[in-house]
Amino acid sequence: MPDGMLGVIISIIIILFVISWFVKIAYEFERIVLYTLGKYQGLRGPGIVFVVPVFQTIRKVDIRVITLDVPSQEVITNDNVTIRVNAVIYYKVMDANKAVNNVRNYNLATSQISQTTLRSVLGEHELDDLLANREKINQTLQSIIDSQTDPWGIKVSMVEIKDVELPETMKRAMAKQAEAERERRAKIIAAEGEFQASQKLLEAARIMSQNEITLQLRYLQTLVEVSAEKNSTTIFPLPMDLIKPFLNMAEMNKSLPDGMQPK
Repeated sequence: MPDGMLGVIISIIIILFVISWFVKIAYEFERIVLYTLGKYQGLRGPGIVFVVPVFQTIRKVDIRVITLDVPSQEVITNDNVTIRVNAVIYYKVMDANKAVNNVRNYNLATSQISQTTLRSVLGEHELDDLLANREKINQTLQSIIDSQTDPWGIKVSMVEIKDVELPETMKRAMAKQAEAERERRAKIIAAEGEFQASQKLLEAARIMSQNEITLQLRYLQTLVEVSAEKNSTTIFPLPMDLIKPFLNMAEMNKSLPDGMQPK
């Protein structure tokens, strides 16, 4: 390779190296905090940012939504039940200046404040309230953590309680309670069914008592149903309505004089 060509290549490399000192690139999801001789000069980006080496320094801040898993925390509820709870928090940097200059590590600080807030808020609720009103508690946690991280330029958009781990004794007690509740509901449903059936039977009896033909038809239907069974012998009562005319005739014959009685 000729010496002239080699010198051109070396010159290009040096120029690119020098340009990399002066030119910084911030992506769409990044902001650059610029300092001149250690003094805050403002935010730059996205795009190309010119920096004077030695005199100026930068800090890049990611402004995308960050997902933070809060480690499992041991919490004593208001009714003295010890549980373990973990949560997930979604937040983002709204002000890169505050996130860099007001706190040393905003990610660590947000994680720590989330853990302490989780323990304190859940400790004010009873276990049943925690299990039944989780959405309301999530909103309370989000509001408190957001207000505490606001001086750091952090916006907490959502807090979700992921898992609530109960002691084994509490799990067994809750299982027994749920089983007893199901039995109670089953008995209530059965009682309501009996009550409705008795009302229908009473109504049917009232209708049959007003119409003798209906009663006889029901009797005949019952005979058909009984005869359909595989029985060798069937014994059934004879309705009084069917033999009542014969009984009346016999009574009339007894009341007649001896000479007028039929032979």
